[in-house]
Amino acid sequence: MPVISCPQCKTTNRVPSEKEGQQGKCGRCDQPLPTFSLRQVFELHDRDFASFLATYRDLLVMVDFYAPTCGPCQAIAPIIGQLPGKFAPRLAVGKLDTSRSPMTASRFQIRGVPTLMFFRNSRKIDAIVGAPPAEALEQRIRQLL
Repeated sequence: MPVISCPQCKTTNRVPSEKEGQQGKCGRCDQPLPTFSLRQVFELHDRDFASFLATYRDLLVMVDFYAPTCGPCQAIAPIIGQLPGKFAPRLAVGKLDTSRSPMTASRFQIRGVPTLMFFRNSRKIDAIVGAPPAEALEQRIRQLL
């Protein structure tokens, strides 16, 4: 169940996955909450990486660490783009450009791209370095779910 922070009072609100795409309101201050959709790939940066992991801590989270000039990264991008539709609402997918977010890349010791890292409860549980075929990636995700 995703947890959404209220932009007004900063209270965390649990939002049932079946409420995806719907406008909710904060249980404390009654202000509207940001909508969320697990059927998209989230573009991540150093400043929002930790909050992304915290928001989707109850789900399997996959982050694609990539570089825009990397050939294998470009080749795997369409496969990554299809994953949210196939595995929602049990998987949240993010992409982080290592050239624009070097602090997060350094924190996770990313030495080669693409690196696909899997998290649960904001902790790394698995990683794949390189661009696996779609079937192999989907099989790994099923094992981790």
